[in-house]
Amino acid sequence: MSLLTFTDRGIYCAKADVFLDPWKPVKRAIISHGHSDHASFGHGAYMCTTGTAPIIKHRLSLTDNVQALPYGEQVDIHGVKFSFHPAGHIPGSAQIRVEHQGEVWVFSGDYKRAPDHVSEPFEPARCHTFITESTFGLPFYRWQSQQDIMNDVNLWWRKNQSEGKVSVMAGYALGKSQRVLKNIDSSIGKIFTHGAIHVMNDVLMRAGMVLPETTRVTAEMKKQDFEGALILCPPSAVGSSWIRKFMPFSLGIASGWMLLRGARRRRGADRGFVLSDHADWNELNTTVHETGAERVFVTHGYAAVFAQWLREKGLDAHEVKTQFEGELGEIVEAASEEGVKTESQ
Repeated sequence: MSLLTFTDRGIYCAKADVFLDPWKPVKRAIISHGHSDHASFGHGAYMCTTGTAPIIKHRLSLTDNVQALPYGEQVDIHGVKFSFHPAGHIPGSAQIRVEHQGEVWVFSGDYKRAPDHVSEPFEPARCHTFITESTFGLPFYRWQSQQDIMNDVNLWWRKNQSEGKVSVMAGYALGKSQRVLKNIDSSIGKIFTHGAIHVMNDVLMRAGMVLPETTRVTAEMKKQDFEGALILCPPSAVGSSWIRKFMPFSLGIASGWMLLRGARRRRGADRGFVLSDHADWNELNTTVHETGAERVFVTHGYAAVFAQWLREKGLDAHEVKTQFEGELGEIVEAASEEGVKTESQ
């Protein structure tokens, strides 16, 4: 029997009777990180990192059914050893290592290699079988340095100020927005946040994260309050009535998909900043190599293409269908997931 199998509920370890990032309700779930395509409602018990625990407790309204572990600590479930290892994707994110009688699997969840100053830096984990994401699994996707991108964001903000425009930056409320906040030049002007981002910032800061001062956007605020400011909002707020109060504004979107001109045009953005919380082509290949895995299962994104590429490199690689979305979730997930309705802000 295989140590892990792929089922219609998620990745299953029969020997321990637990699921990894299941998308349907199960008795016991081990969670890689707090994004909704990996941490879903309805499980009987959750196990995650200490950094992910406050996030999923907030997002899923959980209380006493969450077991939190620090990175590297092993827990034995019916003879199977599980441990979490930094994935670098968002704060608290982890790869899940599974070991039984000398056989080791690693489930990557979502990951990126470049440090972002908010997430625990990625650490490769050696294994026999590796389950990798492939959100950006094409040679076309190669990221610039974070510093270069943030320099462009700072220049865009200053230019908008000189033209009398408010700068509105859309990025996912969990992970992307904190990354922008942590790395932007906050001396340029005031920074305001949509309610969804404000709430998530509060959760993370209560857990120890240090972020620049921001102000939550409220219905009582007037147009003049936002002059020269930067507004951070989730993608779901773009095109809503909420965003109209900032006119005239310039809209920027932070996402790996902004490497595609059509994606920026379809979202109505003036600027697209290619800032992704997922591995690019080079990082995917480096990671597979560093695991030492002889067998690789490739999930969401360009899974078929990347699996074929790995087979050509001599690996036993297979595409696997899952309900994980990768960075698509940044575009389609509603702000109400964060406990705040867009129209009420």
